[in-house]
Order: sequence, then structure tokens, then C-alpha cells
Amino acid sequence: DVQLQASGGGLVQPGGSLRLSCAASGFGFGNYKMSWVRQAPGKAPEWVSTIDSDADTYYSDSVKGRFTISTDNAKRTLYLQMNSLKPEDTAVYYCNVLRIGTNYWGQGTQVTVSS
Repeated sequence: DVQLQASGGGLVQPGGSLRLSCAASGFGFGNYKMSWVRQAPGKAPEWVSTIDSDADTYYSDSVKGRFTISTDNAKRTLYLQMNSLKPEDTAVYYCNVLRIGTNYWGQGTQVTVSS
């Protein structure tokens, strides 16, 4: 079974940093496109970033230049380094893998940016 376990969220002040992790199992890690998606209270889910099997990376305009997506294939882990955090980054962050036409989701980790 595909399993994704996100962690690393928390409370941080504006301008601070956090690194989210997503531990993966049940599929050939590195062979599929993986993404981070976030959802703020009362809002629709928002795509944040994607890394594909060639390690090419993509970012939404709202996080470009501040967030960095990466993977560690040996640890089977997806990361999201978030710098210069803003209050509008507050959301539950979910990791995702698109595998053979099916989207799989982790349980989400809460990020709160507040002074």
C-alpha cells in the first residue's frame, strides 16, 4: 500500500523557516511526480510545488523564491524547505504522489505563521 506520512509543521513567526518532510512507502520512490498542496481554513486547496522523476521542480508564484522542494531517495523522503514565511502561508500542508493515474495523499501537517 502507498503510504505518505507528513511531518514538520508548527508555529513560526513571520520571516521564519520550517522544513516539512514526507516519508513515503509502498511504491518506487523517485519514479513518480510528487507534490505539496496546502489548504487554508475556508479556502480551496492550493498547489504549492512539484518535483518530477527527473528532479525538475515547479513552484506556484506565491512561493517561488521562498520554498524549495527536494527528495532524498535513500531515505524515501520528500521535503519542503520554507523560508521567509508569511501569515498567508498558514495552512495544512499535504504531500502527494501521482502513481499510475491515481493520486495518493498524506495526512497533512499544520503550518501556522503568526507573531
